[in-house]
Amino acid sequence: MLIVYHNPRCGKSREAVKWLEERNIPFQIKRYLDEPLTFDEVEKLVELAGFHTIDIIRTNEQVWKEKYAELELDDNELIYAIIEDPILLQRPIVYNPEKDLAVIARPADKIQEVL
Repeated sequence: MLIVYHNPRCGKSREAVKWLEERNIPFQIKRYLDEPLTFDEVEKLVELAGFHTIDIIRTNEQVWKEKYAELELDDNELIYAIIEDPILLQRPIVYNPEKDLAVIARPADKIQEVL
C-alpha cells in the first residue's frame, strides 16, 4: 500500500490524495506535521526519490530563511532541520514500500512513477 506524506493544508498534497482516490488506488496518509518523521525515514525518502537532501527541502518557507538559509549544512544537518521543522519537507511525497520507490508528487500524475 502506498504511503502519502501529506499536509492537508497544501493544495498539491490534496491533489495527490484526490488523484489516488479517483483511481481507487489504496493508500495510507502520514500527516508528517502531526507524526514527526525519524532520521531514518527522512534519509530513506531522500535515497528512494533519488534526490540530494536539499531537494526535498522547501527553501521558500520562512523558517528556512530565518534559521537555515545562511548556514552551510551537510546532509545529516539538513535531515535534522526537517525533523526539527517538518514544514520544510517537500510535499506531497508518495512512497511505495513494495517497490521501494518514492516521488515528490507534483504534479499528482508523477505518482505513476512509483506504481
